[in-house]
Amino acid sequence: MDKDLKLLKEDIHYYGKFGKQFLSNSDIITLLNDPKNFRIDKPMTKAMLIGRYFHTAMLEPEKVDSVEYWVIDASSRNTKRYKEELQHYKRPLMMLAKEKDEINKAIDTMKTNLEFHDAIYDEGNEFEVPAIKELFDLKWKGKADIVANDCLIDLKTTSNIKDFKYSARKYNYDSQAYLYQQFFDKPLVFYVVDKLTLELGIFEPSDNFLNNGKEKVEKAVEVYNKFFSEDAEENIENYIIKELL
Repeated sequence: MDKDLKLLKEDIHYYGKFGKQFLSNSDIITLLNDPKNFRIDKPMTKAMLIGRYFHTAMLEPEKVDSVEYWVIDASSRNTKRYKEELQHYKRPLMMLAKEKDEINKAIDTMKTNLEFHDAIYDEGNEFEVPAIKELFDLKWKGKADIVANDCLIDLKTTSNIKDFKYSARKYNYDSQAYLYQQFFDKPLVFYVVDKLTLELGIFEPSDNFLNNGKEKVEKAVEVYNKFFSEDAEENIENYIIKELL
């Protein structure tokens, strides 16, 4: 693994200054939906924190005792206790005990299902594998949850697994699937757990899903080149939303 990939292996560099020289799937979301806030640091959200804990517990459990994943046993984030402990630990956001309990049930469901367990923890699988690739004359980064022998496995949680095929498009998992298949030259498969019902699902991207993802990437590249590249011809303050209804 070369020097740049070793740095991207660590979250502090992947999400920090070093990683910002590359485009990523999360940048596509911003470029398409909110380009005026492209490359502006966003505060940690509950969904981001719980999502990181989920992936850490599944793939790097030795890190779950980090202060980042400490919990506060409070009924909500509006309570005096939560605010006092947040200030005490000097954290921007912390999980509630009930949130950690909920996600731990989802984690246990994935780990104890034989088909899921064998696919995720198969001998030879690599976890949290970074990649760098040039696409459309721009440098991109990604980090695969699991690189297996014949595919990539991406772990997801959802609040409604019956609607996952729709939410996957809403949250730009289609562009993620397209990019990661370009990065690693392997098909990507989503392994999903419903946080509420604990139902499990395996979702394989169709050609239509991947083509839709490619179109999103191309549109994001167009916005980037127009407003943010070294040869950008327009100021982002002049950005106007133009869409067909």
